[in-house]
Amino acid sequence: MSAEATPPPQTMDDHCPTRIAVSGASGYIGGRLTRRLVESGYRVRCLARYPAKLQGREWAASPNVEIFQADLEDHEALAEVLRDCDVAYYLVHSMTSAGASYADHDRALAMKFAGAARAAGVGRIIYLGGLGETGPDLSEHLASRREVESALASTGIPVTVLRAAMIIGSGSASFEILRYLVERLPVMITPKWVSTPCQPIGVRNVIEYLAGVLTTPATIGGTFDIGGPEGLRYREILRIMAEELGLRRRWIIPVPVLTPRLSSYWIHLVTPLTHDIARPLAEGLKNPVVCRENRITGLIPQHLLSVREAIRAALNRMAGHDVETNWSMAGPIPGDPDWAGGTVYEDTRLLDVDAPPEAVFQAVCRVGGGHGWYAADWLWRVRGWIDQLAGGPGLRRGRRDPEQVGYGEALDFWRVTGYEKDRRLALRAEMKLPGEALLEFLIDVAPGRGCRLRQRALFKPRGLLGIAYWYSVAPLHHFVFRGMLEGIRKEALRISSAGPR
Repeated sequence: MSAEATPPPQTMDDHCPTRIAVSGASGYIGGRLTRRLVESGYRVRCLARYPAKLQGREWAASPNVEIFQADLEDHEALAEVLRDCDVAYYLVHSMTSAGASYADHDRALAMKFAGAARAAGVGRIIYLGGLGETGPDLSEHLASRREVESALASTGIPVTVLRAAMIIGSGSASFEILRYLVERLPVMITPKWVSTPCQPIGVRNVIEYLAGVLTTPATIGGTFDIGGPEGLRYREILRIMAEELGLRRRWIIPVPVLTPRLSSYWIHLVTPLTHDIARPLAEGLKNPVVCRENRITGLIPQHLLSVREAIRAALNRMAGHDVETNWSMAGPIPGDPDWAGGTVYEDTRLLDVDAPPEAVFQAVCRVGGGHGWYAADWLWRVRGWIDQLAGGPGLRRGRRDPEQVGYGEALDFWRVTGYEKDRRLALRAEMKLPGEALLEFLIDVAPGRGCRLRQRALFKPRGLLGIAYWYSVAPLHHFVFRGMLEGIRKEALRISSAGPR
């Protein structure tokens, strides 16, 4: 079993609750925790703003899983969803969606959740917060976590708080930041935070603690620091990452002039994280984040992964294409644009493919990430660089899995907003654009001729700049989209000839 793998289920005892609610089940930690709870035999009620994000998860089809659409802003509806639940996990963080006001938004959501849990008769709330010293020098990001703790406890329900620093695991934001910095920068001009002490923890250990508190009555109402077995400075963690990647020594030169704002732009340019997400994280790096007590290790004993072990486990998961959840899965999914009214430009192309629909769909689902875009990859790279410089995600997010996609997942600077197996894949652009863009693939069975693949690119411009943008890129569509269709056709034929896997 790999170091990042889920431990075997434990036997439930008399203290074990029967129905568990998990808010944020579609997120990085929530998705992994839900799987762990289901494998342990719990009945789990998943709360997700966009339930379609959970389609395709192996555990979603379990008879012990209930999936509910839940808007944390709606007190009455939330209370109804939480009814009959013994324990509720609160794994929600609006930093990816609420912009500069995320702290106020997080506090308000936590207050509403606590009120709804009280009305529903929930007996206990479990929250994963952040490590950090208390006091006026605490960053806004970490201070917000403290405020959420207080808000959750405001109605008198016992709250178990686990405070963690950097979480290292395949697909985690912290891991991606480390990996990209080390891979891309042999020489790093860094802020002073590279000398800040930190106590990282492997994602496997986080999940084990979150699940373990359910059957540990001594944790009810308590606050616990959780961390790995060692405290290191960030520069030491970067060195270990370079060694595990098999790279030469990285030269790190700290300077005092890089503010959190400048640091966040630097992180944005090098890593997959946007400036809005990077800034609060960069501000938090100034605070030492180490455990001040270790009571949890006696209550829930387990093997704690060292930083090197956690990084190695994450890299092995990536190499084996076994990344269960990814940081980019979190956040809101905007609906398709309202295409009614106004100017909408469309580029539609058709191609007959002598292959079954499942082979064509499999080829379509390989777009983006390491596979590229089948044609004119250099144009996609240029577009990614431009988007990155404009503050967008660029191509750096890649994709969670090289073969599989699901609703809500990121494909470079696109987001999956429509998924019908062997029938339809719709991608909404998240790049910086003067308008709204949708790229859609539709597969229709064509008797006697395999199937017909229809590709639609829709663009709704904002003002004259949007119109100018469309006409400036339209001449490139012949090379990009036509070449993409031909590449999909060739890949579908190859998949079809190879037979079932």
